[in-house]
Amino acid sequence: MKQIPPETDFTDCRVRVRYAETDRMGVAYYANYFIWFEVGRSAYCHQRGFSYAEMEAESSCLLMVTQAACRYRSSVTYEDELIVRTWVKDLRRRGMVFAYCILRASDDQLVADGETQHLVVDRSGKPRSMPERYYHLLRGGK
Repeated sequence: MKQIPPETDFTDCRVRVRYAETDRMGVAYYANYFIWFEVGRSAYCHQRGFSYAEMEAESSCLLMVTQAACRYRSSVTYEDELIVRTWVKDLRRRGMVFAYCILRASDDQLVADGETQHLVVDRSGKPRSMPERYYHLLRGGK
């Protein structure tokens, strides 16, 4: 099922496929899409006024990935510039789902989409509620 971002509440960032990210066939290796999802997640947090590292240090709050999915729609190759579009699909006090679309910048073709599900945990891995500040920022507050 194709991920459809909300009208305005998403973040775009750009990445360029590096040679090391391609396989013997010259195509980006499938696992790299999850790295690009992480790049998008970090950009999303930055756009909302905080970094993931800041959240960890300030509140000992971590976002543990509990599920990840990616649907590959078209291959990309070395030097392709990609747009990673990221948004929060579902936000709860103890977890969230980020959704992603990856587009080839040269033609806006959808090359992949997917999502990652996260559980909010403390440093020992015990589930906890997200601190109010970060919950508010992820909901679009300033």
